[in-house]
Amino acid sequence: MSIRRAGERYRGGDASAGIESLHAFSFGRFYEPDNLRFGAVIACNEERLAPGAGFGEHAHSHTEIVTWVVDGELTHRDSAGHATVVRRGDVQRLSSAGGVRHIERNDAEVPLTFVQMWLAPKDPGGEPSYEIVRGIADATPYAVPEAGAVLHVRRLAGGGRTAVPDAPSVYVHVVRGAVGIDGAALGPGDAARITDAGNLALDAAVPAEVLMWELSG
Repeated sequence: MSIRRAGERYRGGDASAGIESLHAFSFGRFYEPDNLRFGAVIACNEERLAPGAGFGEHAHSHTEIVTWVVDGELTHRDSAGHATVVRRGDVQRLSSAGGVRHIERNDAEVPLTFVQMWLAPKDPGGEPSYEIVRGIADATPYAVPEAGAVLHVRRLAGGGRTAVPDAPSVYVHVVRGAVGIDGAALGPGDAARITDAGNLALDAAVPAEVLMWELSG
């Protein structure tokens, strides 16, 4: 198990435009050859947008883009004709496939924070697709078969415990609160990269929200 702390993430964005970005993996101008990916996960970005701020139209291809809103509301529009407001507790997935363009904005009057995770598909190309699950429940895993991955959302009360999936690889990202795993303490923005996961559990010292990716390799 490798622990990556919130403070080790690369800082990006544009403060003058109301955008702050925190990158857990090599991203854009931040290049670290030993930190390109973990299994299918190639990006885990925490994005903070001030009211009225956002990312103008830009292109993606050959990437599964999964978004989790922490606080606020995210306005999404894409070239395939989808226009959606993503709220806290929703899971949004954009399969960029052979190519798609989209816009992401904070059109609300309060700050927006979201975590966006990119996964590499097993087979590139194809037609783009879009899906949103409103208010996903803890017990409902969200599968991304194109990348051989399953997302598990866990909201834990203080003193709560939940199993880590037994899998070849598991990526754990703490959204809020604090958890312990195999003797390591994790806080907001911290992550654990686990190989050959088995018989592990998360213990919440305080109420916590955690995203776990179960990866086939």
